[in-house]
Amino acid sequence: MGAPLDLRIEGGTIMDGSGQPGVRGSVGVRDGKIVAVGEVSGDARERIDAGGMIVAPGFIDVHTHYDAQAFWDPTLSPSSRFGVTTVIAGNCGFSIAPLSGKADDTEYLMRMLARVEGMPLEALRAGVPWDWRSFEEYLARIDGTLAINAGFMVGHSAMRRAVMGSRAIGQAATAAELSQMQALLRTSLAAGGMGLSTTMSNSHLDGDGNPVPSRFATREEMIGLAGILAEFEGTTLEFEPTVASEFSEDLVKLMTDMSLAAGRLLNWNTLLPDSRMPNLYRSHLAASDYAAARGARIVPLVAAQQNTLTVNFISAFILASYPGWGETMRLPLDARKKALMDPAIRRQLDEGAHSPESGHGALTSDWPKWVFAQIHHPDNKHWEGKKVGEVAESLGKAPFDVLLDVVIADDLKTLLVMPQRGATEESWEMLGVVWKDERTIIGSSDAGAHLDLTDAFVAPMQLLSVGVRKRGMLSLQEAVRQLTSVPAGFYGLRDRGMLKAGYCADIVVFDPATVGRGPIYMRKDLPADAQRLYADAVGVHHVFVNGREIVRNNEFRGSFPGKILRSGKDSYTVPIPANQGTRSQ
Repeated sequence: MGAPLDLRIEGGTIMDGSGQPGVRGSVGVRDGKIVAVGEVSGDARERIDAGGMIVAPGFIDVHTHYDAQAFWDPTLSPSSRFGVTTVIAGNCGFSIAPLSGKADDTEYLMRMLARVEGMPLEALRAGVPWDWRSFEEYLARIDGTLAINAGFMVGHSAMRRAVMGSRAIGQAATAAELSQMQALLRTSLAAGGMGLSTTMSNSHLDGDGNPVPSRFATREEMIGLAGILAEFEGTTLEFEPTVASEFSEDLVKLMTDMSLAAGRLLNWNTLLPDSRMPNLYRSHLAASDYAAARGARIVPLVAAQQNTLTVNFISAFILASYPGWGETMRLPLDARKKALMDPAIRRQLDEGAHSPESGHGALTSDWPKWVFAQIHHPDNKHWEGKKVGEVAESLGKAPFDVLLDVVIADDLKTLLVMPQRGATEESWEMLGVVWKDERTIIGSSDAGAHLDLTDAFVAPMQLLSVGVRKRGMLSLQEAVRQLTSVPAGFYGLRDRGMLKAGYCADIVVFDPATVGRGPIYMRKDLPADAQRLYADAVGVHHVFVNGREIVRNNEFRGSFPGKILRSGKDSYTVPIPANQGTRSQ
C-alpha cells in the first residue's frame, strides 16, 4: 500500500473550478498537493467531514495592496478568512520595492501610500522595517512568513522615485533615467516580480496632493518599460486609468501599445456599471475590442459588488478629485479647516462637485443622502448614524453647510458614508451581464488599502452571498470558477485555481446557505493603535494553503504555509489569442 494521505476532505460537493456542476466526493492531499479528486481511497492522517458543504479551490484575488500589511499581519486578513489563498499585490504602481536607500525617498513613499491607498502613516512607520533596497531583498524579507500565497507587481511610481528622486514629480525622465528604470525593472522581474503596475488615474495623488510619479511619465517611458516584460516569462501588465469618464482615444491607444510592446495582456481596475451613465461602461469595454483588433489584449477587472464608500476630510482621497477641490484638499490641515469655513470656498466646492466635468459628482455629491458614520465632537455625537439631510432639515440649514460644520467641529475627523454607488436594480442587472462577458475578470477588492474608505475587501463573500444566493446573477459553480480558475488563467499561475490531481492543495470549504460577511466595523489592530474597516467571514469552515489548514471557522490556526510566487517559476506567459472574440452589450 502507498503512504497514507495527509488529509482527506470527504462527503462534500466538489466544485473543481472548471465551472461544471458540483459532484459529491472527496479530495485527497499529500505533501501539499492534491493527489485524488472524487473517489479517494486509503488511510489519511486527518479527515474533514464536509457534508453539506462546498469544497472548492482557494480563491485568487489579483488586485490587492498587502505589500506593507505583510509585515504586521502575515495572515493577510481578512482575505485569508474569506477563503482567499492567493493574492497579487503591488498594484497601481504602488509597490514598496525597490527603494533608493535614501531616507527622503522612503518618507515620500510612506506619505504617498498614506494618501493614495489610505494606509495610516503611523502604521507604515511603526510596522514596516524599510530596510531593503532591491526587489529581491524585499521578497526575501517576507519569504516563508505568510499564511497565504502572494505575488508582487513592480510598481512604476516606486521605480521612478528610486531613480529620479524628487524629479519624479513634475518632470519627464531623461533618456539616461529611462534606461536606469528599465534596468531596475529587469532586476526586479528577474528576482520574481510578477510584472509592471502603473497608474494614470487623476484620483491618485501623493502625500503633498500632487499627481503620483507615474502620472508624469511620457508615452515613450510607459511603452519603454512595458517592453521589458517581453524578456521575462510569466509576467503581466496592470494599469490604472481614470474610470470616472470615457477613455480618450490616446489612452486606449497607449494601453494597446503597452500590451503589444510587452506581448502580454493588460488589466485595469475597476469596471462598475451604473444605470445613470449606461454608456460609460460600454465605452470602457470598447477598449478591449480596439486592442483585440490590433493583436493586443485589454481586460478590465469588474467589481464583485456595489461598494459602500466612506470618506473623511483628512485623507480626502476621493474628495480631492472633484473639480475645484484639489487646491483646498492639498492645504495643511489647519489651513484646510479655515478654508472650509469660508462661504465663497464652500460655494466653489459645492458647484465643482455638481459640475458636468465631475465624473464623481453624479455618484457621490447628493449631500442629503450622505450619512454621519462616526462623529467625535460630543455636542454632535447624537447625529451619528443619521443622514445629512435629516440633520439639515432639523436645523433649517443647507445640507452641504451642515456636513462641513460637523466636519470642522470634529477637526476634519468625521467619518462619512456616501450613497452606495449606482446601487439601482438596473445597475445590478448591468453588473450581472458584465460578469458573464468574456472580456472581463471579476475581482477588484483593493484589500489592504483604503482602510477607512471602502468595504471592497469583502468582494469574494459578496459575490457568493449577494450575487449568487440573494440575486441569482450567477450560478454557484460559475462564481467559483470566476474566483479560481479564471484569475489563475489570466495571470498564468501554475498548478493553482483548480481541484485537480497534481495541483497545489489550496482549498476552501464553505456552506453555500450561509457564506457571506458579518457587519463592517472599525477594528483597532494596526501598528501604532491605528484602525481599519473590517468584517468577519460567515460560513467559511476550512481554508487550506499548500495542504495545511490556516483557518477553521474564522479562527486562524497558527500555520504559515504561504509561498512567495515568482514570475516564470510560478507563472507562465499567457498567450494573446490571434483571433480574439468579442461580445457586445
